[in-house]
Amino acid sequence: MNLDLTPAQAEFLADAETWLAANVPAGSYAPPGSPEDVAQSRTWDRTLFDAGWSVLTWPKEYGGRDSSIIDWLLFEDAYHGAHAPYRLSSNGISLLGPTVMEYGTDRQKDEILRPMARGDVIWAQAWSEPGAGSDLASVTSRATSVAGGYRLDGRKIWSSHAPSADMAFGLFRTGAQEERHRGLTYILVPLDSPGITIEPIRRLDGLASFAEITFDNVFVPDDALLGGAGQGWSVAMATTGSERGFALRSPGRIVGAAKRLEQLVDATTLSQYPDLVDEVLKVNLDAEAFRLHVLQSVSRVTSGASSPADSSLEKLFWSELEVRLNTLALQLLAVTEASPETTSQWLESFVAALPGTIWGGTSEIQRNIVAQRLLKLPRSY
Repeated sequence: MNLDLTPAQAEFLADAETWLAANVPAGSYAPPGSPEDVAQSRTWDRTLFDAGWSVLTWPKEYGGRDSSIIDWLLFEDAYHGAHAPYRLSSNGISLLGPTVMEYGTDRQKDEILRPMARGDVIWAQAWSEPGAGSDLASVTSRATSVAGGYRLDGRKIWSSHAPSADMAFGLFRTGAQEERHRGLTYILVPLDSPGITIEPIRRLDGLASFAEITFDNVFVPDDALLGGAGQGWSVAMATTGSERGFALRSPGRIVGAAKRLEQLVDATTLSQYPDLVDEVLKVNLDAEAFRLHVLQSVSRVTSGASSPADSSLEKLFWSELEVRLNTLALQLLAVTEASPETTSQWLESFVAALPGTIWGGTSEIQRNIVAQRLLKLPRSY
């Protein structure tokens, strides 16, 4: 694995840094999930899309540049280094978008991808249920075949971005419960459909970034299915690979946060709290280790090889590192002088990091996958 940039990559990175320096909004951002945040996010996504920076690796016909994963990683380094806004469109772009490109019909690709990349349509993930969290094969929400489509009934919980979203992608049971993963279907549904009720779930800071969605005899047409009836498990596994890997938490995001953490260390911390300083150094080293592991993973994939547990290993590492990083930031803020704005930003980041060890499969689930697929340990019952 060669870590040196080619001339073309160096030029690309310089272009990205120049554009971001000129276009990243100045000042503070609205609280995540607030009406102001939703409006700002749509505007920012449109700005990115119009300049060709929204979905770099996507085909040009859908607003991308056909760029390599390495170029995307370089852009993410520059993006988070410039402290650019969090993108409310991430569920769609990072999770559903690649899945639509793999399993969608031509019509679905034409209707879904560009509006998603422009921020015109925000997507919620409607998978987990009160009785089916990490075990998606236990989903009980049902899609019943009727003339021209399906009727949806059931409840989804912890649906990311649902309070702000226009559409949702979810798993529904079209087969018998005993069929488990063989009886699931992947369905796309407008959240303003008659029969849908959205109850926001508030975080510790009062903001609603999740919701419970109730489906009561909600009609969707046949073409709302992605991948065909009964094929939901295969389609969902494609989405899960993106969710658990680095698609939602690029190395640039983690390294950028670690560098901002380092900026909280002052002379008082250095002299009076050496243990905290040691932890800051460890976090920075771990962030760099994550960056190098992702580059190694990308190198394997582009050469035609891959590890059977890369996405789970990466998800486990970045989700727990984010909690460590933000916890350490709060410890530093308790013994240093910082502006109210800085303190507010780190508190917000801390609250946002906590669900990361749960969504996409808990840390316990990821450890089991790594143990079985990578370390070849026997399954425990």
